[in-house]
Amino acid sequence: MTSFDSSPHQLNVWRALLALAVVFVMLATTGWTAVRQHKAVTSPVQAALSAWEHGRVDGHALPAPDSSPARLSHFFASLTAPQRERLAERYPLAVGNMNGAPLSLRYRANHVALEHAREVAHKRMFDKRLSDVGHADAKKRMQRFAHLAAGGREILAFDPMGGGRVAEVFGDIRTADRISIVVPGVGTNLLTFERTSRPYSAPVGMARALYAAERAESPGTRTAVIAWADYTAPDGLGVDAATAMRADEGAVRLNALLHGGLPGRAPVELFCHSYGTVLCGVAAHRLPARVTDIAVAGSPGMRTRNAAGLGTHARVWATRDKDDWIQDVPYLEVGGLGHGADPVSSAFGSRVFAAGDAKGHAGYFTPGTESLANFADIGTGSYRSVRCADSHPDCRNGFSGESPSRRA
Repeated sequence: MTSFDSSPHQLNVWRALLALAVVFVMLATTGWTAVRQHKAVTSPVQAALSAWEHGRVDGHALPAPDSSPARLSHFFASLTAPQRERLAERYPLAVGNMNGAPLSLRYRANHVALEHAREVAHKRMFDKRLSDVGHADAKKRMQRFAHLAAGGREILAFDPMGGGRVAEVFGDIRTADRISIVVPGVGTNLLTFERTSRPYSAPVGMARALYAAERAESPGTRTAVIAWADYTAPDGLGVDAATAMRADEGAVRLNALLHGGLPGRAPVELFCHSYGTVLCGVAAHRLPARVTDIAVAGSPGMRTRNAAGLGTHARVWATRDKDDWIQDVPYLEVGGLGHGADPVSSAFGSRVFAAGDAKGHAGYFTPGTESLANFADIGTGSYRSVRCADSHPDCRNGFSGESPSRRA
């Protein structure tokens, strides 16, 4: 039997060869063109912004939709309540996705947009030109739009195009002492934004669980949590998931929200899962100063060799449970495919915390897990209560004083 050298160099060679093999298999099955930029298509949101550009309110021209959030905030503040309401009714997809618009107006505009989208989907259910599959899809979308529009839900962003984009708020951002943002990964769209089965593997379930855990962890801390699926995530484990293309696009959207879409000055923490950690890694070097922490779970890499390479002042935390299949993905970047080093490795330099009782790749936000409790500690600033991974007992280094946490 032939033995083989298991030195770090030799292992890296084998991993590189495996990564290249995976690359060629994906390219052979999905086509070389899959790694190119998709042809631009005008979305309903873009159409709404175009209409806004030519709109007026009581005879006065509207500001450019790409004006700074400060300029747009000043514009909305100069209007009367009826004027703001008319704009939300007339240009719901524009106002609902406009950083700088008042939060309550964005919620109202997105409610209107969801009602419109529900009506369109309902009509498509009876369109004889569609196949049975098309009718079923229209029904699912109609039901999802109706559910999102019901019960006073606070929808921060919405775009019905394709798989769709959406973001929802839990708690009051305007009065929050701390704001947490959950950034999900592969397979996230309007239809998977919320699930009845395995609810804590979907963005809404993740955010609700984190919000409840933060309130239990530090009742005196006013928190808000955003389920942020306002980017086009890869559909599955194909070339899109192996490249940073979707992450690049999403990072621009996330930073736009962070730089101008959130009121006040409350600290913000990012909780990024799976491919969402790639997005957070790409976004890191442009994050505003109010982002104090980036916590990643089940990461395939953050497009860098180490935490310092992220170029951020924010603290970088990482976790992975022992059952997560993501650990078997080669932590390499070859020709634009792959996402770089393992964030839980000692060489990466993140603060590695425990996720001992989380199960699988999608179990990190399940209530009662150590991983969720640690997320809540980070989200409420209870850093001294974070439980470190056994292999990284120093993850709390640099924090002094008593923690506001009630955990033992």
